[in-house]
Amino acid sequence: MLEIRNIVKQYAKHRALDDVSITVPQGKIYGLLGPNGAGKTSLIRIINQITAPDSGQIYFDGTPLNPSHIGRIGYLPEERGLYKKMQIGEQMIYLAQLKGLSKQEAKNKIKFWFEKLQIESWWDKKVEDLSKGMQQKVQFVATVLHEPDLIILDEPFSGFDPVNAQVIQDEILELNKKGATIIYSTHRMESVEALCDNIALINKSKLVLEGSVKEIKETYRNQTYSIEYEGQDIGINDELWEVLGQSVNDHKKITIKLQPEKTLNDVLIYLIPLVEIKQIFEIIPSMNSIFIEKVTDRNNPTYLNHE
Repeated sequence: MLEIRNIVKQYAKHRALDDVSITVPQGKIYGLLGPNGAGKTSLIRIINQITAPDSGQIYFDGTPLNPSHIGRIGYLPEERGLYKKMQIGEQMIYLAQLKGLSKQEAKNKIKFWFEKLQIESWWDKKVEDLSKGMQQKVQFVATVLHEPDLIILDEPFSGFDPVNAQVIQDEILELNKKGATIIYSTHRMESVEALCDNIALINKSKLVLEGSVKEIKETYRNQTYSIEYEGQDIGINDELWEVLGQSVNDHKKITIKLQPEKTLNDVLIYLIPLVEIKQIFEIIPSMNSIFIEKVTDRNNPTYLNHE
C-alpha cells in the first residue's frame, strides 16, 4: 500500500527524519513506533502531503504519492482539529463533503456511525460541550466516514477511558478485516501486540527496527524460562543457567536464562531427578521490553519519555 524510500526532513538545525525507508503491506495494521520526538509525526505529515520531504520518494498503491491520493486516506491527528463552536452533525457533514461525499451520503454514513458508537444524541451538540474522550469519538468518525483505503491513526486512544478505548480498538480491527490498511502511530506499547501485524521503530530520526511483530519477537527470544516446582530448592547452577529471579514460598518458582549452547533439555535432565516440575514456560520478550531496549540511551536513562 505504501512504500517510503530514503525520506529526509530537516527543520532548521533539527533533522526530523534521516534516510527513513519503510514498506507498509496492504491490508495490514502497521505500527509506527518511537518515543516522543522520534520523527513519527513528521513522517505522517509527509504521507498526508501537509509537508514535503527534502529528499526521498513515497509510492502509494504503486504510484508516486500525489494530491489525488488524499481522498483515499483518513487521518486522525494527535492534535485534534474539530471546530469547537460548530454543531457536531453539521461539522461531520462538512468534513465528509471535503472528502467527496454528497450531503445525503454523508448523512447516511454519519447516522450509521453515530448509531454504531451510541452517540446519536450528540448531533446538535457543540464540540466544546463534549469531554476529550467524546470529542475523540467524533473525530474518529470523521476519519473513517469516507471509507478510506489507508487510515492513519496518531495516538488514537488518547483521552479514552478503558471501555471506550476497547470500543475503538474493536472498530479498528473491524475496519482492517474489511480491507483497510491502517498505520497506528504510538509511543505506548500496551495495544501494539493486540493490534499490529508489522511495526517500524523510529528513534532519533532513524529507522532502527522493522518487520512483523511475530518475527521480531522470535528474533529477540533470549532463552529465558520460568519454572514452577515442588521439592528441594533450586539454586545457582553456573554451568546451565543464570538465575534472574526466585521464590521459595508456598509455590516455588525460579526464572532462569540458559547459558550459551545449553538447551531446555539439558535443564530438564538435570532437574527431573531432583524436583517435581509443575509448570515450565519460555518467557518471550514483549514489544514493550524490545522497545525500551532499542530506544533507551544507556548513558542517559532519562532519555525515554513515557509521559
